[in-house]
Amino acid sequence: VRLVESGGGLAHAGGSLTLSCTASGFTFSTYAMGWFRQAPGKEREFVATIYSHGGSPYYDASVKGRFVISRDNTRNTVYLQMNNLKPEDTGLYVCGKGLFGSGNTLAHAYDAWGQGTQVTVSP
Repeated sequence: VRLVESGGGLAHAGGSLTLSCTASGFTFSTYAMGWFRQAPGKEREFVATIYSHGGSPYYDASVKGRFVISRDNTRNTVYLQMNNLKPEDTGLYVCGKGLFGSGNTLAHAYDAWGQGTQVTVSP
């Protein structure tokens, strides 16, 4: 299993970034995928998840209405479109492969992780 994130970078508050996570080594369309983030000195926290079939997206309250998770099962890729970014969105964004087809907000419901892509939002 391999997950490779990309698309991070530096943005100003109010700006936008789109992250991608490309998967290989498993049947992508069978499993839920999720995005988590980790700020320095803090634990990894849930951001968004999406079911294997691409429906039922679910978001943490802190990003709901600003972020959109989607997936393309033909490209083995999950995306996170981030709009109206805030400085508190700064962190290492990591995608995870779910244990099952249904999404989950808990990190232990994911069994593989990418290396992450850094997002830094300036005031």
